Amino acid sequence: MQRFAAGLLALLVGGFPLWAGADEAPLNSWLMRLHEASRHRTYTGTFVVSAAGKMASARIWHVCDGDQQVERVESLSGTPRATFRRNDEVVTFFPESKVAVSESRESLGLFPNLLKSNAADIGEHYQMKAAGTERIAGLDADIVQLVPKDSLRYGYRVWSEKRSGLVMQLQTLDAEGKVLEQAAFSELQLDAPVSKAKLTQMMSATEGYRVERRDLQKTTAKAQGWDMAKPVPGFKPMGCYTRPVALLAGASGRTEQTMQWMFSDGLATVSLFVEAYDARRHSREGATELGGATRTHTRRLETWWITAVGEAPAATLALFVQGLERKK
Repeated sequence: MQRFAAGLLALLVGGFPLWAGADEAPLNSWLMRLHEASRHRTYTGTFVVSAAGKMASARIWHVCDGDQQVERVESLSGTPRATFRRNDEVVTFFPESKVAVSESRESLGLFPNLLKSNAADIGEHYQMKAAGTERIAGLDADIVQLVPKDSLRYGYRVWSEKRSGLVMQLQTLDAEGKVLEQAAFSELQLDAPVSKAKLTQMMSATEGYRVERRDLQKTTAKAQGWDMAKPVPGFKPMGCYTRPVALLAGASGRTEQTMQWMFSDGLATVSLFVEAYDARRHSREGATELGGATRTHTRRLETWWITAVGEAPAATLALFVQGLERKK
């Protein structure tokens, strides 16, 4: 829940037409319209996320100015924190510890992680169906369901405000239609008077905080000596990075590199993490539920420890860890 709530960045998407039983072309057009519309909306709202019987909420301010998007996400539950984003630049303030974490994140998608890829074959794996209308946060919304065509991915149900087209609510569904996660506005003000200058000033106000820079180094799996011997159907590589990770106490303060290889089918995302095997930390192989739609699957491969993390069924994550191989 902490991971999901902390990821409430780049949240809203916009207007679309409805097609019942749509084929591939209308589905991709619909998703692209969601992606583009998000860049032209200014709003404030209270957002609530529920998964695995737990809830988290946040207050959001979002403003667009040309190609620049600036937003603030203030946690209302859990550990106090405020996250600011200016395009790919992200700063998270933790007032209790007086730590500010600065990092760069490539924007792979929009609320709630829809359209993480520009792949034209999303319609090969999902079917779009109109599912009626409903009132959300006092506003009328159209409902669209994205139904997976195989068992390798979850389904989604999306509520979009009728006039503006902004997404008001989204559910992630398992194969039986059970809701695994839900993200929804309990209150939303469209075209709110949000000041880009004020948000930018707040983002830069790090005085009194210890600033930690967490840099990712862009790379390729091939350059790191890895490859997917058996690609998972529909999931395409979206980027590969390395990051320094501090070793356990007693390691003289040394760090090691962890690789993160990201994949998406356009809607769902899976990350493969590869690090050196450490018997003190790595003991249990196999599948683990983190709550909601997020799962993990781990495997030891010679001197390496592989972890797949993503919003996908356990069998899909197993295919990722089994398909990864070390290049000779």
